[in-house]
Amino acid sequence: MTSTLIDIPALSSQLQQQSYAAPLLKDAIATGSETLHQRFMQGEDITELVHARADMIDQVLGLAWRQHGLSETTMTLVAVGGYGRGELHPQSDVDLLILLTSEPEGTAKQSLEEFVTLLWDLGLDIGHSVRTIEECVKQAEQDITIVTALMESRTICGNNELHQQMLNATAPSEIWSSRDFFQAKHREQEERHNKFANTEYNLEPNVKSSPGGLRDIQVIDWVTKRHFHTNDRAQLVANNFLTAEEFQILKNGRNFMWQVRWALHLTANRPEDRLLFEHQNRLTEIFGFTEGNERQNIEQFMQRYYRWAIALSELNDLIIQHFDEAIIQACGPDEIMEINTRFRVRNNFIEAANDTVFQKNPSALLEVFVLLANNPHISGVRATTIKLIRDGRHLVDDEFRANPRNRQLFAELLQGKHLLATALHRMKRYGILGKYLPEFGQIIGQMQHDLFHIYTVDAHTIQVVRNMRHFGYPEYQDKFPLASSIHKRIEKVELLYTAGLYHDIAKGRGGNHSELGQEDARRFCLNHYYNRSDTNLVVWLVKHHLTMSSVAQRKDISDPEVIADFAQLVGDQRHLDFLYALTVADINATNPSLWTSWRAALMRQLYLETKRALRRGLENPIDKEDMVEDIKERAIRLLEDRGFDSDEVIELWDQPGDDYFLRHSPREIAWHSEAIAAHTNDDQPLVIIADTLDKLYEGATQVFIRTRDHKQLFVNAACCFEQLNLSIQDARIIMTASGFCMNTFIILENNNEPIGDNQKRLEQIKRAMRKALHNDDSQIDNQNRYIPRQLKHFNYPSHVTITTDTLKEQTVIEVMTPDRPGVLAHIGMIFAEFDMTLQNAKISTLGERIEDVFFITDSRQKPIEDAEISRQICERLRQELDQYIND
Repeated sequence: MTSTLIDIPALSSQLQQQSYAAPLLKDAIATGSETLHQRFMQGEDITELVHARADMIDQVLGLAWRQHGLSETTMTLVAVGGYGRGELHPQSDVDLLILLTSEPEGTAKQSLEEFVTLLWDLGLDIGHSVRTIEECVKQAEQDITIVTALMESRTICGNNELHQQMLNATAPSEIWSSRDFFQAKHREQEERHNKFANTEYNLEPNVKSSPGGLRDIQVIDWVTKRHFHTNDRAQLVANNFLTAEEFQILKNGRNFMWQVRWALHLTANRPEDRLLFEHQNRLTEIFGFTEGNERQNIEQFMQRYYRWAIALSELNDLIIQHFDEAIIQACGPDEIMEINTRFRVRNNFIEAANDTVFQKNPSALLEVFVLLANNPHISGVRATTIKLIRDGRHLVDDEFRANPRNRQLFAELLQGKHLLATALHRMKRYGILGKYLPEFGQIIGQMQHDLFHIYTVDAHTIQVVRNMRHFGYPEYQDKFPLASSIHKRIEKVELLYTAGLYHDIAKGRGGNHSELGQEDARRFCLNHYYNRSDTNLVVWLVKHHLTMSSVAQRKDISDPEVIADFAQLVGDQRHLDFLYALTVADINATNPSLWTSWRAALMRQLYLETKRALRRGLENPIDKEDMVEDIKERAIRLLEDRGFDSDEVIELWDQPGDDYFLRHSPREIAWHSEAIAAHTNDDQPLVIIADTLDKLYEGATQVFIRTRDHKQLFVNAACCFEQLNLSIQDARIIMTASGFCMNTFIILENNNEPIGDNQKRLEQIKRAMRKALHNDDSQIDNQNRYIPRQLKHFNYPSHVTITTDTLKEQTVIEVMTPDRPGVLAHIGMIFAEFDMTLQNAKISTLGERIEDVFFITDSRQKPIEDAEISRQICERLRQELDQYIND
């Protein structure tokens, strides 16, 4: 095959006429590589290509070895690692071992040094070592990666007997026994999987190292070779570790991953094994996904990748479990505990009592997972039983699903006391969950091409249930104090798990997935004997699972009318408790980085205010004027305790309007008032900073600014925060009667952490803000803005809507646009351009996009009523943002 890539005799003849071989060899490799690329694009078998590239490099290195006269020595050129397996991708490392009998001297030493220099000049990613057999043994004893690489080695040129001596010296009988090797490799795999959050479903998976990637297949090969003393993976079939069908799946999955890796190397033109966003579109073209739009094509291609990754993970699990039983558990006597006539526990792993359990009693396909979910001492499923479960999947049909016994078993599963999420995960992995719930089967491997949803829908769903389980664990009480408290008093927690299982079940069908999903949830509940009240609760939760987060993030929850409306929707404490728990679990399973301390505070504030409204009664909502007067009185009492009199306080407040008192607590108002009283120069801006003062705002930082109003005030503040790498979470804009702005910004560091008591950082912010506020005509600096790599990939038109809130007499502008540094300042600039006054802002970053809500008025403090002006504002915002995003 290599003869079609490189004319070896002709190249050898040319080398004899050249004093330095590197240019000729480099050109030969480039020509051969281009031929391989063309053959790849023409659809040639990937197995042939990876072996052909390795063979081509063998030939080139052999020529170079001989030209340097090294074939006359006792040295041996050995390929190790992936190259040793005879597998090379376009940008793969070429790992070499130069094996010595002793340290070379004289001419041999010089020739070897010249050969090594040549390797670097060939333009290959060469990794090489020069060792004697004794050195190989010594280093292999200490490092599992070295013995693994040596185990896969083969001779390219030189003394093959020397290579064989090295293999004998590093064999399992000498170092790294089969048992030790397996344990080390298993531990190594677990550590690697942990780096990828133990999921195959990362947005930018690593085709080599992620769970379900090529490394998982290599682990199987390594352990097989060490245990069975053979390179033949077919031994897994001969020893009943795999069926012939599973063996073929393993082979096909490897070939798919090889194709993806080859395409990645070809596209990136560097050793890139990550399916980065910027490469995914090109790979969809290479793999023939061209019928839909770019996003649809990428999602379809990635779904194929995920399905292969999960299939390979399943086989890896199965084989690793087989090896564990054959290598580790075989060393001691079995500990067996009978459960019933169908199942027993052997060495802490559950197994079927015999090979016909599932054929004779198909309901056992669910029972095994019920047992797993209720027994914390069961570590997993025996390999033979996993195979029996996989072989029995065809038994789960319409008749099986309609069987009352099976419906009862699944209902019992959701009541599992210990390992419910693990049982559901195994049930999904072994192919039972998607068969029993076909609607769940439709979402397996389904991704959404954005940075907001970091998992596929099925992985997200299982994680939601896992988060719900965490609420009941003591170690999670600090992270989720309110959810943990709620979880303790929920009587039928299985209803919460059911809502979690079904909240996103209709994703990908088109239309409103909450509306569509509620019908699936209703059908499930009725089929599994839930009573009417419980069914209605689950259906309601699925329908409204996005509502609480939306209200907390997009509405002014300091407004009693907003709370009253939400309380009316919720209706009672039971619905509020369930909805809060579902929402918190959902947010944390969508993208853990979304659960900032500020978002937690907003959710808790909404929950507590709604709880108070429900206690008062829906027919007796709180009066806004009474609430304002109560806050004023409490703030005055606090200030009187500090030496102020009430008239002085009222004068300090300067008629800020009711919104000021609704949006701030009495303690915050007292803090502001003391600072204003102590600030004697009104021509200088007042800037004070503190950690949020109420429990409702724990974990964020308040920046309070009082200064004379001018058009660029919000723009200047936003630019300042941006330059300081601070993210605005919330903005409250208040105007006083004498023309002062009293603005409160809730901020976090860009890593979503609060500033805390870092005095140096706090002083830096104060100085920068005072300087920024002095500038009446700030210009936004776009020259040095840094845009993260992932954000650059997401570019779509901005979406702007404008409505009127008649109750608050404000115009509401909602902006959805790709997230870029400085976007908020550009939005503020447009508001200033139209002489609009910003009253309030709700800032929300969701992955690669922002969804911000601004409450504004015109110069008369009235909503914008002119339809043409509204249209111009929308158009100007879209134009400015799209131009800024595309610059």
